[in-house]
Amino acid sequence: MEEMISVAQLHERLLALSGPLAALDLPLLDAHGATLASDLLLDDEVVIKNGRLIGATQIALAASLGLDRLPCRPHPRVVIISAGDDLVEPGSKLASEEDEFESNSWFLTTFVREAGAHAFRVHTIPETSEQLQMIIEDQLVRADLIVISGESGDESFDLITSVISKLGEITVVTPNLAESGKHSYGLIGPEKTPVVTLPGDPVGNYLSAEIFIRPMILKMLGNSDIYRPTKKVKLSKQITSDAGKSRYLRAVINSDGQAVALDDQNSLTSISSSTCLISLNEKVEKVSAGELVEVVVTSSGNL
Repeated sequence: MEEMISVAQLHERLLALSGPLAALDLPLLDAHGATLASDLLLDDEVVIKNGRLIGATQIALAASLGLDRLPCRPHPRVVIISAGDDLVEPGSKLASEEDEFESNSWFLTTFVREAGAHAFRVHTIPETSEQLQMIIEDQLVRADLIVISGESGDESFDLITSVISKLGEITVVTPNLAESGKHSYGLIGPEKTPVVTLPGDPVGNYLSAEIFIRPMILKMLGNSDIYRPTKKVKLSKQITSDAGKSRYLRAVINSDGQAVALDDQNSLTSISSSTCLISLNEKVEKVSAGELVEVVVTSSGNL
């Protein structure tokens, strides 16, 4: 049974599926991009805190102390699958007007890598329940998380959900999020691997990846901060929103430090061009020019 829930409720439920991965003692280069699993001390002083993302400067510091390994939360292994009989791999030709180039798995694979995961994109696009089940079962051995999406009209959502429901207990929900749709989630397989099905529409897919999937990965990493930075800025011109739904408008910060909502919010161009998201809660119907809004910073250029 499909359930209507708030964005915060779905966020909380998905985080509950994704605990920190067990710590490993990793060689320095393999530790790059992982998260430190315990404080690194120098003369009883903490020089790198537990939960800190390990970058090039942290690697250099560890090496200068004579360390060749670090205790880390490993990179989560995230398997990305797209399913649907109208999806076509880029580089091939569209056979009919119903066909569409598959873009979600390309986005999700690179997106979760940027968040610190090891991403595995499944190149085969399954069209039947048998094909999809075989692929999922094959991928379970290398997955800490499986993310699946379908076609832009979500025609394959029921197919995907029916398959994963055979492998575990699955819940179907619709968050009150504008430009979104149905999601399903649960634990599947012998190791109770988390699985999440996202909307097939590329804009909805992007929003769900930002709001739900990225925090899951950072929690698996044991990161001390799993959220994008936010700040309050003035709005450049009036915007409206549907009351009762949360909304995240793709935007940029102009030279005056004001948030500018991009035109054509339904286009992938707005995602590619945006550097922040204007966050509007369920109660907001209108924000006038000059009023303060909260923006989620998705590019360091806006910090």
